[in-house]
Amino acid sequence: MNKAGLSGVMLLALLLGGCGNSDTPEETTVRKEPYEKTEFLMGTYVTVRVYDEGKEAVLEKAFDRVEELADKITVNEPGSEIDAVNTAAGTAAVELSDDVYPLVKSAWAYSEASDGDFDLSIGPITELWHIGFDDARKPEQSEIDAALTLVDYERVVLDEKEQTVQLADAGMRLDLGAIAKGYITDEVKELLVEEGVTTAIIDLGGNVYVLGGSPLREGESWNVGIQDPLAARGETIGKTKQKDRSIVTSGIYERYIEVDGISYHHLMDPETGYPFDNDIAGVSILSDKSIDGDALSTLVFGLGMEAGLAYVNERDDIEAVFVTKDKKVYVSDGLADNFELTNDDYIWENE
Repeated sequence: MNKAGLSGVMLLALLLGGCGNSDTPEETTVRKEPYEKTEFLMGTYVTVRVYDEGKEAVLEKAFDRVEELADKITVNEPGSEIDAVNTAAGTAAVELSDDVYPLVKSAWAYSEASDGDFDLSIGPITELWHIGFDDARKPEQSEIDAALTLVDYERVVLDEKEQTVQLADAGMRLDLGAIAKGYITDEVKELLVEEGVTTAIIDLGGNVYVLGGSPLREGESWNVGIQDPLAARGETIGKTKQKDRSIVTSGIYERYIEVDGISYHHLMDPETGYPFDNDIAGVSILSDKSIDGDALSTLVFGLGMEAGLAYVNERDDIEAVFVTKDKKVYVSDGLADNFELTNDDYIWENE
């Protein structure tokens, strides 16, 4: 079953609400009801809500930016720069634009920092499984074994001066799906800020960024719902108060296939060529930048419950909510006093 098309609009409608008092006078430059636009892009629903009075025209610029970046990054798209890199694998370096090179550089840096637990060259594996598409299937072991020989971030050669990328061997493929939406979210946020927007919600299929505070009272945080990884998008397990913050969830609910009664999700282990196999159903990362949350939600998912939580607690720039397959919830130390479990089907293990 493919859930890639589940509406992201539900996420905003259900998860994000002002924490303020409705009797509080509204700021003259901020609306209670946003200007809003939703489109289906990159295989998901993209929604932007802008609350600043007179800023409705910014929505078109925001979506133009999303489409511009998606066209350059998405594989199997005419004119895609990542496609050009993949096509030239084993033969030539490809010069990338100022839009795309920083994304590849960040993906490589995360690959190196994680010793390949996150690997931007996972493309041969994700293309084999193709989960989220109509032709998704479980590959033969021989196919997986062959594809794994082509997964190695150290054979992705970056030239900072020339701004080029080269895949060392024919058959190698970049796949930036685990980081691209976060990068685009950050770019849209920067555009909104440059256009004078102070209060907005950006949602790229679950990569959520809340800009500013609640439109109901200046400085008030949003109530941000944490996705239930065992349910459709828009169903939540709890909430946290946040502003100027990214929230990204990776989970087994998003895209998967079932073969012989076994469910295979889309989060692939670069070492085995199969989906990560551990107790985690989903992990939500809270960070200042969405690109970090996007990459780390995949990386931490792959580490598993114990190691993943320890990793987050060692850092002071991110927080996380973990949900296990047996419906237990763990939050990182810095979030313990800023998370409320609202779903009675789940047990909060921090208590």
